Amino acid sequence: MKKITKKTAMNKILEENEKATEILFESGMGCVGCSMAMQETLGDGCKAHGMSDKEINKLVEKLNRKWLSHIQKHLWSISKIR
Repeated sequence: MKKITKKTAMNKILEENEKATEILFESGMGCVGCSMAMQETLGDGCKAHGMSDKEINKLVEKLNRKWLSHIQKHLWSISKIR
């Protein structure tokens, strides 16, 4: 997955980032199992939950940090196998 933005589809985030569910729940969004999550962007979902632009930007940053951390750990573990 490329860098997450406000325009990233919720279903793409949930499918490709295993840590996203936890982060979204912590932010007050119960996206897993919600039919709207399959149809809207992260920004749309956040706005629907009453989040400000500042809160949305912080959430995007947090999701990207977790995603990058996950990728780095995965690459490290692969390099240890070789």
